[in-house]
Amino acid sequence: MFDNIDHLAVNTIRALSIDAINAANSGHPGLPMGAAPMAYVLWTKHLKVNPKNPKWANRDRFVLSAGHGSAMLYSLLHLAEYDVTIDDLKNFRQLGSRTPGHPEFGVTDGVEATTGPLGQGIANAVGMAMTEAHLAASYNQDSFPIIDHYTYALCGDGDLMEGVAAEAASLAGHLKLGKLIVLYDSNDISLDGPTSKAFTEDVGARFIAYGWQHIVVADGNDLESISKAIETAKAEIERPTLIEVKTIIGYGAPHQGTNKVHGSPLGEENTMIAKEKYSWAFPPFTVPKEVALCFHEHLVKPGEKREQQWNSLLATYEQQFPKKGKQLIDALNGNLPANWEDLLPRYSTTDTPIATRKASEAAIQAISKKLASFWGGSADLSSSNNTMIHQSKDFSPLDYSGRNIWFGVREFAMGAIMNGMLLHGGTIPYVGTFFVFSDYLRAAIRVAAISHLPGIYVLTHDSISVGEDGPTHEPIEQLASFRSMPNISVIRPADGNEASQAWRMAIRSTSKPTLLILSRQNLPILPGTREKARLGVEKGAYILSPARSTTQHGIIIASGSEVNLAIQVQKKLSENEIDVSVVSMPSFDLFDQQDKTYQAHVLPNHIRNRVSIELGSNFGWSKYTGLDGINISVDKFGASGKGEEVVKAYNFTTKHIVRKYLEVFCNE
Repeated sequence: MFDNIDHLAVNTIRALSIDAINAANSGHPGLPMGAAPMAYVLWTKHLKVNPKNPKWANRDRFVLSAGHGSAMLYSLLHLAEYDVTIDDLKNFRQLGSRTPGHPEFGVTDGVEATTGPLGQGIANAVGMAMTEAHLAASYNQDSFPIIDHYTYALCGDGDLMEGVAAEAASLAGHLKLGKLIVLYDSNDISLDGPTSKAFTEDVGARFIAYGWQHIVVADGNDLESISKAIETAKAEIERPTLIEVKTIIGYGAPHQGTNKVHGSPLGEENTMIAKEKYSWAFPPFTVPKEVALCFHEHLVKPGEKREQQWNSLLATYEQQFPKKGKQLIDALNGNLPANWEDLLPRYSTTDTPIATRKASEAAIQAISKKLASFWGGSADLSSSNNTMIHQSKDFSPLDYSGRNIWFGVREFAMGAIMNGMLLHGGTIPYVGTFFVFSDYLRAAIRVAAISHLPGIYVLTHDSISVGEDGPTHEPIEQLASFRSMPNISVIRPADGNEASQAWRMAIRSTSKPTLLILSRQNLPILPGTREKARLGVEKGAYILSPARSTTQHGIIIASGSEVNLAIQVQKKLSENEIDVSVVSMPSFDLFDQQDKTYQAHVLPNHIRNRVSIELGSNFGWSKYTGLDGINISVDKFGASGKGEEVVKAYNFTTKHIVRKYLEVFCNE
């Protein structure tokens, strides 16, 4: 099955990777040199893609979880005729190049996921496999396997040391994701030295315990055995598969099998020795004609033909199942139904007070009725986060069409899995947990922000009002820290109307994650939000309760549950003939995007008497209150007790805030 051209192709991958790393004088040659055989076999004999249309919906997905091996991925992409040129390889790791140090989704043609932080790529692959299973169960009909593909990942020892990989693998086994196949570059070396210093477990036994199939390939250069292992993995329909391929890191180099070849360029002398080992006599950055032809014949041409066949199948499917066909095409293209927003709940001041987590639940039910692609769940907190879709089943091996996902207590994996769902495409996912536990999934949110993925995070129990659970469950610094993260939107609604509009903004987002910061406690529906919240939340801040005269004395700015407190402060100051406006500011980032005219309308420059009220760290508020302003905040950890008593003990009372205003701005 494999001949000299195949072995030449493997060495081409190795040589191109070495050349790119040497040209940059930076990179990780060890993985490409050791893992090139398994990557070659997968790509040319098994991977179903069309490089001429990298976004073909029914392509197989390939995630390089061990993202430090990016030089190998770029070499493969070039050989497979993606839009990655020899010049791109020569510009590896250079500023502005299309071949950055670690793979970045949206930067390099054909890269399916941003990887590098170890372990997350495996979780991304789990999310992709879950989405494939969900779409297939939702849309496939007899003789119409419209969604039918595999998800592959390539990982290393370091990936499997990370807890996020364990979390994700455990869930994948439970869900019986048979179309998920992970190739494990098992070389017993990590950056610092032998894995035996810290990692001696039986990895195969662990994955078998998770519910995976475990296959061992004893020789990482044995192309035939690697291919047979992949065939065996593809034949297993009820278990994901871990193919452990025993390799030699830096194969062919003088220091092969050691950490010395993990993350440093080989240099001229060692490169010459390695290439002699490969019988490689070509100049740097050479692709032999027979290798180029091999990739074209075994990957490019079949890929084009497969997509053509799929397009014909899809056209017939649309004729026979027009409703499902349109629904699927809209989902794959990210099109939203007309007037979907009209179903979002609206509230009046006469309505019973409602926690914004409950208002979020109502929004989820409304959205789910219009958006068939909408699905999600929480990290074992659905009864508290209120994330269940009432009119849907659970996503499970018994029925992958279900829209309620049970992630279990796996916050980090949940976030990275949602990234994989978004990268796959075709659905609008959301996840939930307590806001304080967002720290567990922060690294996944950061990758989503870097990747411009519109993930939706339902983060409830947003302040010290949580009460009895105490400081471990009461977020303090989380609002400020997430507000400082680039390319995410943080929205903390003040009542049910703002919560509905926060969901509207989250669903509309196409290029950044949205964090919905929601209250545990009930909040009154505030006067004016029914009319103003739609535009107000969209703009990030708005005058909810204006000053009553042209001689405005100050501004009270608040978010979330504290907006009601701000209104009470406004009323009390009015009794002292001090006229202030109340600004609801659910989102710093959305407000900062507005033009200067709007910003000055909400926060007039000449009004310097400003107070912010928020049950969290004051970091960031001085941007809006100025050097002369007052920030009523929480700058120590919370306490255990009844929520209202904790809030009072931390001086979030009308009396305290009015007194502070008078002391600072009225010299009383």
